[in-house]
Amino acid sequence: MATLHMTKPATPVAQVNTLTTGRLPKWAPWAILGGSFAVSIAVFALIGGSSEAGMNWAGALVVGAIVSIVAQYVLSLVVEGTRQAADRFVTSLVTSAFALALLPLVSLLGTLVANGLARFDATFFSSSMVGVVTQGGGGIHAVVGTLIITLIATVISVPIGLFTSIYLVEYGQGGRLGKAITFFVDVMTGIPSIVAGLFAYTLIVMLFNALGLPLTNVRTGFAGALALSVLMIPTVVRSSEEMIRLVPMDLREASYALGVPKWATIAKIVLPTALAGITTGVMLAIARVIGESAPLLIAAGYTLYMNYSAFADPMMSLPVFVYRSYTQQVGAGAENMLDLAWTGALVLLLIVMLLNLLARLIAKLFAPKGSR
Repeated sequence: MATLHMTKPATPVAQVNTLTTGRLPKWAPWAILGGSFAVSIAVFALIGGSSEAGMNWAGALVVGAIVSIVAQYVLSLVVEGTRQAADRFVTSLVTSAFALALLPLVSLLGTLVANGLARFDATFFSSSMVGVVTQGGGGIHAVVGTLIITLIATVISVPIGLFTSIYLVEYGQGGRLGKAITFFVDVMTGIPSIVAGLFAYTLIVMLFNALGLPLTNVRTGFAGALALSVLMIPTVVRSSEEMIRLVPMDLREASYALGVPKWATIAKIVLPTALAGITTGVMLAIARVIGESAPLLIAAGYTLYMNYSAFADPMMSLPVFVYRSYTQQVGAGAENMLDLAWTGALVLLLIVMLLNLLARLIAKLFAPKGSR
């Protein structure tokens, strides 16, 4: 009679997922970073305490970042392996480069806000520099002048730049005139700002001589607007051209198939579709030129008085106001002029920030529904 042998069932082998084992916890990079900075600051504090130089915070932060990168790479190499260690090393380098690029901006903003708040008051936004000797005064004439000059420059630049970009995309593709316009736009992009100021000033002088007018009112807000428009037009052309090119060709072909003429297709289909991007490009072009001081100093001049007319007498702008206030630190009013310069720079930064926020809001409101 055969004997039945009962075999013991085999013990199941635990499955090991090599993709999830040997991983550092999520808090490990932050812990390594904090520990590296703590050790570096402690070492630099000991060194600074024993010398007259004091604490070197910049050196402590740099050394702490380097120690963190090396320590994270070594620990990842031991625990996770070569591939993950290399990934963490490159990630640390990219993050460190971003932080290094951000530090000057943060430092600049902090310094500007700390020093600009000294005269950021009602007097600054309600007074000009007429009769100011040692204390007081404001920059309302510079704020108004900046807004007027920038508005005129925008009115001049946007139609020219927009129509130029429409021609390059819709009509002049591959043509000699289109290539020539593209070449000159590229050249204008690299024109120094002071050259634009000299061009506007010379143009106004030639116009006055041709008309037999006196040269007493050559430096005006309109001349400054012409100088800024020379700098704005290439930016508007480039940004508008790229936005118009992004409009799908299917939309144009569908419009042509319905018998709509080309000009109506551009006006009713192409431009509304690209409106958000075009508006953003215009706002960025305004933000790019609103802080130019050299062309305005040459073409628009400077004044202590409020001037609402862009076609008569010099007109003050915020960049020139900051420059004049900083360079006129003499006598008992030196500190007041320096505070005015910092406040003018802060107001200019706030205007640029508002323009960028407005550009983002317009881009969000007018963006095509499918891209929201």
